[in-house]
Amino acid sequence: MEAITKEDKKVITGAEATILSLLAEGTDMVFGYPGGAIMPIYDALYGYQKELRHILTRHEQGAIHAAQGFARISGRPGVVFATSGPGATNLITGLADAKIDSTPLVCITGQVASSLLGTDAFQETDIISLSMQATKWNIQITKAEDIPQAIAKAFYIATSGRPGPVLIDITKDAQFASLNYEYRKCTGFRSYNPKPAIDTEKVKAAAELINKAKKPYVLFGQGVILAHAEKELANFVEKTGIPAAWTLLGLSALPTDHPLNVGMLGMHGNYGPNKLTNECDVLIAVGMRFDDRVTGDLNRYAKQAKVIHLEIDPAEIDKNVQTNVAILGDAKASLKLLIEHCHANEHTEWLEEFEKLSAIEYDKVIASELNPSKLGLTMGEVIRRANEHTNGDAVVVTDVGQHQMVACRYAKFNKSKSNITSGGLGTMGFCLPAALGAKLAAPEREVIAVIGDGGFQMTIQELGTIFQTRAAVKIIILNNEFLGMVRQWQQLFFDKRYSSTELVNPDFVAIAKGFGIEASSVSERDGLDNAMKQMFDHDGPYLLEVMVEKEDNVFPMVPSGASVEDIRLE
Repeated sequence: MEAITKEDKKVITGAEATILSLLAEGTDMVFGYPGGAIMPIYDALYGYQKELRHILTRHEQGAIHAAQGFARISGRPGVVFATSGPGATNLITGLADAKIDSTPLVCITGQVASSLLGTDAFQETDIISLSMQATKWNIQITKAEDIPQAIAKAFYIATSGRPGPVLIDITKDAQFASLNYEYRKCTGFRSYNPKPAIDTEKVKAAAELINKAKKPYVLFGQGVILAHAEKELANFVEKTGIPAAWTLLGLSALPTDHPLNVGMLGMHGNYGPNKLTNECDVLIAVGMRFDDRVTGDLNRYAKQAKVIHLEIDPAEIDKNVQTNVAILGDAKASLKLLIEHCHANEHTEWLEEFEKLSAIEYDKVIASELNPSKLGLTMGEVIRRANEHTNGDAVVVTDVGQHQMVACRYAKFNKSKSNITSGGLGTMGFCLPAALGAKLAAPEREVIAVIGDGGFQMTIQELGTIFQTRAAVKIIILNNEFLGMVRQWQQLFFDKRYSSTELVNPDFVAIAKGFGIEASSVSERDGLDNAMKQMFDHDGPYLLEVMVEKEDNVFPMVPSGASVEDIRLE
């Protein structure tokens, strides 16, 4: 392995070694918030501001969500700095979110001096124990000489196999102490096999099932994007003629207007993709984990189908759905091999079944959402108007709730890595900082943050970071003055007992302008187009509040605990 050193810096502090190690891994941006226990690292950063840009967020949770947005767009690990105690504990939600959504992060926290560990010193918290379940790997460093090796290992673990977050906790005395600096990138270590060899016999067995299938069906998830396997997925479905549906995080891996893209799976997914899951004869899952929001009642999920699972994480194989053939390995390599062994085919009649159910859904749900006759604005028509301005080329970042489901159902995507949302954890407050991180990672792309009025107020302080960085994020608040998804459940399953879900909101436009961000509000249909144009034409960040119907619901819907075939259109 090649050693990387800084010629004029043989003996340096642990703090400077931290900065140099990050630079050696190609890091050029870090998100964070300074404090006492990490102050030596921030002092070392002062001399490297040209090489390593620091984004000062307004809260540590904002820092880690911004790093997630950065990672999801760039494909590189997001890097986070935080101090000990509350600074470190404020990262826990983001760590848990990144763990379940397979987002690579390297989080570096300061810690009290090693002599004070275990004494309940000021701002001392055992972040290693607290973060253990929310990280792919974590470690506490008490000696300066261990810092380079720990950082090298952290980057390797965060990015290899199924990606995820790692955390390095460095005591203050280790940051001050000196070491002979040398950096060696980690290329592997014993007991960790992140990229298993693909069993070609399993590939042949899968191909045999696919070649004989009359109603094969592909379900694809974020594993396709993480493996850079978008081209292979397209080649596979085009050669075999198999319809393909996406999970929430798989969205944008295949263009939304691709003729074999039949839509969204899950609780608020499309009618056909859900209902026909229980009619296919071969189910091919690629880079997805059979989350409960996709499967509904597992006892009634695809029991008639032979199941093929392409997955890099062995823990996900047979965890929720029993497979007939499991291909363990990288999705890109697995799909390449599968394509070789699959016959060219068409499934015209099977595709027509999806089209028939799509027509039913359009008549009963989509038409009135996108082109409503009602007086109030709908979330669907707002997304449709945004599509008209972006032509499917924008990055769309969503928070969690009704607006999230509507945006993911109706937004158009031509490019991969264009949909950023909190999937497995469902973290309200994710969107605003994640959109900031996404824009900083890809300043040339249009980045739209679609947020509900509830989630927006959870990390509203990050407007200050957007103002300071001048990141040109376009923020659309879909304001229904409710915690909309909870209210929908209260209406449908709790006899309209709207307990603690109605919001009395502040003046969002005034708040945005207070942060130096241009903003406007629209509540009438005839003003929506002009408001959208004004937002997208503006050079810089912009906030557009759209007042939408207060009690609109998101359909279709698979009720909690129901089968996917019990999906409701109203």
